[in-house]
Amino acid sequence: MNYDETTVPAYVLPSLLKNVKTSAAWERQRRPELIELFSENVYGRTPRTFDSIRYQVTNDVPDAMEGRAHLKEVTVTVWNKGKSVSIPVVLFTPNKRKGPAPAFLLINNRLKRNTDPTRTIKSEFWPAEMAIDSGYAIAAFNVNDAAPDKKDAYQHGVLDQLFPEALDQPDGMKAIGAWAWAASRIMDYFKTNPDIDFKKVAVVGHSRGGKTALWAGAQDTRFAMVVSSCSGSSGASLARRKYGETVSLINKQFGYWFNDNYKKYMNNVEALPVDQHMLIALIAPRPVYTTNAVEDRWADPRGSYLSLVNALPAYQLYDKKLTIPAAFPAVNNPVMQGPIGYHFREGKHDLNLYDWGQVIKFAGDRFGRM
Repeated sequence: MNYDETTVPAYVLPSLLKNVKTSAAWERQRRPELIELFSENVYGRTPRTFDSIRYQVTNDVPDAMEGRAHLKEVTVTVWNKGKSVSIPVVLFTPNKRKGPAPAFLLINNRLKRNTDPTRTIKSEFWPAEMAIDSGYAIAAFNVNDAAPDKKDAYQHGVLDQLFPEALDQPDGMKAIGAWAWAASRIMDYFKTNPDIDFKKVAVVGHSRGGKTALWAGAQDTRFAMVVSSCSGSSGASLARRKYGETVSLINKQFGYWFNDNYKKYMNNVEALPVDQHMLIALIAPRPVYTTNAVEDRWADPRGSYLSLVNALPAYQLYDKKLTIPAAFPAVNNPVMQGPIGYHFREGKHDLNLYDWGQVIKFAGDRFGRM
């Protein structure tokens, strides 16, 4: 375990742009190449088709939150080859806003009580009232409904019911791939909901959910913004720094999140044809916001910020004048430059009110305020 910055090895990142010099060439050539490399070597291939999808409203409360919000609980059910999987979604939309609302979709990797639709329990992890009062819709689904977050049960859901072939393929998606796929199915639902501004939906995740948010946003350009909290190894932080959690450690403990091919790089990360700056670059030119915490060295805060710095050339294909500070920012001193945002806050590995407050401010500057 390395927590000593002076022992971070010298490393060379794989070339982000290669010979690409325009945004058109990036979108036509390099971006598809990088999606392919991450699919083959890290997260697995995402199935592109399924037989059918249905949305059922199971609870409808027009005057939730003392009249401030409209609650809908919706079940998204997907069928493929005669089998189905259902994913419950909790959604609040603001009643005071005129017209469709921009929205945050949380990939919830914690207990469902964190997204309590009754609001008996109010968690900082998903401060629905803060979002509603700021003019945003806010939604969530739980990862366990798509793929249980356990090494001996992750296959029970999207994988064994809809895409069982992925379980036997070395480049088949596993848990993170299934969670990202589920997030895109909720986007399918949002497109049918007139209360949601479909072109202003941010996907949000913390820790393993933050890894998933990055992969979901990289693949599905319908997500207008990506927010990744404390996502660390195989999320926002550079693998080649070997600081905190490494590719080797994460595969030993959570190998079921990734495809089987990723295991080949456990002790040879230098041979990995990608690094995480490339994942963030895949979101360009859309806004991306990542976070870290002082007490969460495991997630390599400096390495996460360096991913943004090294993703910058892809964003500069769209805006040549865009820059962000090369130096790692001070504690509680957010960086918000154009479509790139970051903060390093006090505290522990978490998604809390400070994080949400900064994210809502960042979104407001880019999505517009109520």
